[in-house]
Amino acid sequence: MAIEHDFFGLLESGPDGSIFWSETVEFGDQSVTVDLTAPDENDVAPDALNIAAAMITGLEHLDLRCREAMVGQLGDRTSEVTEYVISQEETLGDDLEDYLTDVSGDTAIDIIKALRLMSVTILADEHGGTDPFAVLEYALDADSTDDVLLVNLASDASVLSVTSAD
Repeated sequence: MAIEHDFFGLLESGPDGSIFWSETVEFGDQSVTVDLTAPDENDVAPDALNIAAAMITGLEHLDLRCREAMVGQLGDRTSEVTEYVISQEETLGDDLEDYLTDVSGDTAIDIIKALRLMSVTILADEHGGTDPFAVLEYALDADSTDDVLLVNLASDASVLSVTSAD
């Protein structure tokens, strides 16, 4: 079987009933990999695809919301965002400024501003559920795939959590 959608086109299911769509989307001065997946096409509501399309076309707004959530966690010394900032400062040391796009004197904010959006994964079968509907992956160093922050979003684009990949 298959699902047809205005934005995604024809989403054909694999032999196990799963669907997968992947594109590289231009975002600012970078390319971002966007994947849409579901283990069973029967679990994908048409609304889920519409929301996913809106998230992709509104990626700039979504990115801003994610960064604001990260900034909001900086006040908590035990948050994963704070731990990530401290880790980057320790790991990169004097080379940290090479990764920053702006040096304002507030290193934590400068790191969040400099994070690159690496990928977006949309779990289309999680529409309206308690598990993440979309996961945005951020890294300061594009070559360091293990050192990332993951922002988990509900299908209404609210931030559920910000976690590290550890």
